[in-house]
Amino acid sequence: VQLQASGGGLVQAGGSLRLSCAASGRTLGRYVMGWFRQAPGKEREFVATINWNGGSTDYTDSVKGRFSISRDNAKNMVYLQMNSLKPEDTAVYYCAAGSSWFRRAANADYWGQGTLVTVSS
Repeated sequence: VQLQASGGGLVQAGGSLRLSCAASGRTLGRYVMGWFRQAPGKEREFVATINWNGGSTDYTDSVKGRFSISRDNAKNMVYLQMNSLKPEDTAVYYCAAGSSWFRRAANADYWGQGTLVTVSS
């Protein structure tokens, strides 16, 4: 499956962005989908995961209550709604797909290219 992330940009602290991930090549509904991020000089970290039908989600503690992951299998799309953004959310954000539940980057099977989110203070 090929993944294409978009929607990044520059936003002031407290603002919102919605990231999108478009999938092609295979039906998205068979995969667990997730978002990771990587800040300069840091390792790639888990942000959120969603199961195949959207019934289960998981978030890293630092984004709980501010970010929301969702998916539209009919459109082969996954989204990350990011609200109340903070400067520490600045990173390149990557979407990923896997055949089973994952929180670790090593357990994702497919990756999209990143989209840069910059939050100014």
